[in-house]
Amino acid sequence: MDWKVRAIRGATTATANTKEAIADSVRELLDDIEDRNALDPAEIISVVFTATADIDAIFPAAIARQRPNWNNVPLLDVQQMAVEGSLKNCIRVLIHVNTPKPQAEIYHSYLRHAQNLRPDWNLAQVASR
Repeated sequence: MDWKVRAIRGATTATANTKEAIADSVRELLDDIEDRNALDPAEIISVVFTATADIDAIFPAAIARQRPNWNNVPLLDVQQMAVEGSLKNCIRVLIHVNTPKPQAEIYHSYLRHAQNLRPDWNLAQVASR
């Protein structure tokens, strides 16, 4: 079995700039990524979260740190570039993992209003289910 470093992408939106709404969004996104990729937190190398400037009630990494077995995962929060017309209340994630899976088997989760950020991945993943 040949293990490689792979990246898993994902994004979602929060319904409001509140701790509760952000936490709900982050938990839902990470649950989906973990479930669809059969992700073992021990295989995670690092996780980078970005959030648009209108999301500042809590760090997404603070929510992730509460997950079972995520206490030793290196986490980082950064602010997303402010591009005119871009999606509001958006939280993105980039997870680096060690895995034997080929890149084609990695599932990238785009939820809520973020579903259209990567329609090419969304359509390909729906077709492969």
